[in-house]
Amino acid sequence: MRHVKTKWVTILRSAESTPRPRLDDVAAAAGVSTATVSLVLRGVAGPSAATRQRVAATAARLGYRPDRAASALASRRSRLIGMVMDIRNPFHAELVEDLYEAADRHGYNILLSTITRSHDETRAIETLLDSHSEALILLGTQVPTRRVAALARQLPIVVVGRPLPSAARVDVVRTDDHDGLEQAVGYLTRLGHRHIAYIDGGKGIVSAVRRRGYQSAMHHHHLDDQINVIRGGETESSGASAAPTVMQEQNRPTAVLTFNDRCAMGLIETLVRARVDIPGELSVVGYDDSPIARLAHVNLTTVSQNTRELTEHAMTALIDRLDNGRTHHVDVVVPPQLIVRGTTGPPPR
Repeated sequence: MRHVKTKWVTILRSAESTPRPRLDDVAAAAGVSTATVSLVLRGVAGPSAATRQRVAATAARLGYRPDRAASALASRRSRLIGMVMDIRNPFHAELVEDLYEAADRHGYNILLSTITRSHDETRAIETLLDSHSEALILLGTQVPTRRVAALARQLPIVVVGRPLPSAARVDVVRTDDHDGLEQAVGYLTRLGHRHIAYIDGGKGIVSAVRRRGYQSAMHHHHLDDQINVIRGGETESSGASAAPTVMQEQNRPTAVLTFNDRCAMGLIETLVRARVDIPGELSVVGYDDSPIARLAHVNLTTVSQNTRELTEHAMTALIDRLDNGRTHHVDVVVPPQLIVRGTTGPPPR
């Protein structure tokens, strides 16, 4: 262990003593001007293909990395986009991965601030503001509209996954949740289901939107008398807690929609332990198409939100604000898609 420790200390000291390659080092080694190197590394048109290839190979050989701190100081821009996410939400994790890719393509960096049991959304946002973020992306925010609008007057903000009134003048990118619930209810009715219940997501704003989407879809299919909203929440435990209510209903449902995939998983696990056949006795539909829903042993029918399209629109909205000076707000609505898998089937005879 002492030998290994000594080896790593030697490596670290060697790295510290080796000067970091600079732009003019790359230029000298490649036989071009520093201006040409700058154009190539920033992807700006001008240098020939051969010059670009030579500069890129030289930069890689020397181990050159742009000094982002120095660039930010010179331009008085941090090129940091702050993002608030719920660390317990697998759908947020998928959005973050796509947003990192989109930010890289536009030359921006993502700075994450997470919501946890002891770190609420307000504190997460304050952390990003203190870190000199140029803009914020709020995923499924629960912050009151008034507060979001006030923040948007300080710096560009894009809210992903939650509708906001037009008067707030905040950029929004969201899924059409009403369409998502309509697709799910319509599919179940075509299978022959009429007793279709919905496990609610709690008190949140997105929960209210999806609840209304379920009720509207049931009304559209002339099933007003079968509307059945069961108390739930956003987690697996919420779905598990709702399971006894689902099975003890006097007019027991033959299909259940859930606020999200996590709730669906908690419901399914509890019912399978009670030897309820899914989908033979009860069909279950989730929402989000999170990675766990796609696992072979889960195989959950769910409403997919197109994370790639959501993130592309979110990043485009920010770039238009930051680099192109757009001042009017946008509300981009992305269509969802029902993904049919193994947890749904015809109602029991």
